[in-house]
Amino acid sequence: MRSAVRFPVRLPIAVRDAIGEHVAVTDDMSAGGVLFNIDADMMVGSNIEFTISIPAAVIGAPADVMVSGEGRVVRSAPHDGRKQIAAIIDEYRFERA
Repeated sequence: MRSAVRFPVRLPIAVRDAIGEHVAVTDDMSAGGVLFNIDADMMVGSNIEFTISIPAAVIGAPADVMVSGEGRVVRSAPHDGRKQIAAIIDEYRFERA
């Protein structure tokens, strides 16, 4: 059972793992996790770093907000010719863009 509300939002996300940096698109996100689609294969259990730029209009803020953090891949499955990755967020920070 999920402990946090998930928001269906499609935003660009930059994801870095042990192999390198990748560009992906979120499907949904919450305070505890993020689901994204990516062309790279990521191993379950691998550590990631991520950065998401949230447009001001999406959250009703006066300026865009940058969310960066660290997490772990908990699921990887094929999805529409790409990989759909679910990651637990271990830590995140908000910064003005």
